Amino acid sequence: MARAFSAFSLTPPVILAPMAGITDRPFRDLVMEFGAGLVVSEMIASREMVQARPGSREKAELGADVENTAVQIAGREAHWMAEAARQLADRGARIIDINMGCPARKVTNGYSGSALMKTPDHALRLIEAVVGAVDLPVTLKTRLGWNDDMRNAPQLVERAQDAGIRMVTIHGRTRCQFYKGRADWQAIRAVRDIATIPVIANGDILDAASARTALRQSGADGVMVGRGVQGRPWLLAEIAHVLFGTPPPVVPHGAALADMVQRHYQAMLDFYGTALGVRVARKHLGWYMAEARTSPDLRRRVLTANDPASVMALIGEAVSPREMAAA
Repeated sequence: MARAFSAFSLTPPVILAPMAGITDRPFRDLVMEFGAGLVVSEMIASREMVQARPGSREKAELGADVENTAVQIAGREAHWMAEAARQLADRGARIIDINMGCPARKVTNGYSGSALMKTPDHALRLIEAVVGAVDLPVTLKTRLGWNDDMRNAPQLVERAQDAGIRMVTIHGRTRCQFYKGRADWQAIRAVRDIATIPVIANGDILDAASARTALRQSGADGVMVGRGVQGRPWLLAEIAHVLFGTPPPVVPHGAALADMVQRHYQAMLDFYGTALGVRVARKHLGWYMAEARTSPDLRRRVLTANDPASVMALIGEAVSPREMAAA
């Protein structure tokens, strides 16, 4: 039986994963248009956030006061983690998520992210500091363990829920696996069996079929979707429809798809400013064109154009059916 999401509303239990450089505010807004139970901000370094006094754009990026948004923080010092949580709460945050799963060396070398799984006592001090700093639901994202000899997620989660964590997301790999091999959804069941809070399965969930398998093997209460959503902002809504019976999304094709991509492109220009927005948008345009099977020549033209008006004009051609390669 699924655990109740008593700390906050999560309907459907299909969540957009935080992905650095990808799940920015314009993309999260687009995913929410189609339908998602929760979206999570890109990971924020707690000390840097507190000390940098971010400007208006950076504050908007957090989306702290946006419904169905969790703001994810990371760090290694209880003081800065607690202070970041307090500042986010003051800005209207609905949910604070603690990152103890990021495998990137620049994060783990600073003893943050998944490196905290090697020091569970210290990890618990950070959790207790954040939970004690705010009157908000605090959630946790982590991995199975540091490596195959240290798969301590069940023990960490048992202590974390006693400290006040209200939901946990488990990526079905160890830190030392990074993103290699396949996510071990079955191994998440050990966490699910010990947890009294909702457990979310993460890793290699690319469509409704893989989401269904992940739920069956892990026994989890919901799923978190990461890389599979690239170029498919409607994917979470599709998964929610198949697994949880929500209304199906209207997946855009042809002119409707071109219109959606153009709106997303304009949103990035508005948010970042033209010079930066043109560059930031290229990865998203590349993923859209991969889905649309855009011809290589047209793809190159879109991704090398620097004039937004030219890109806008090319988008319709790039994702229209007549430009798709034969299946």
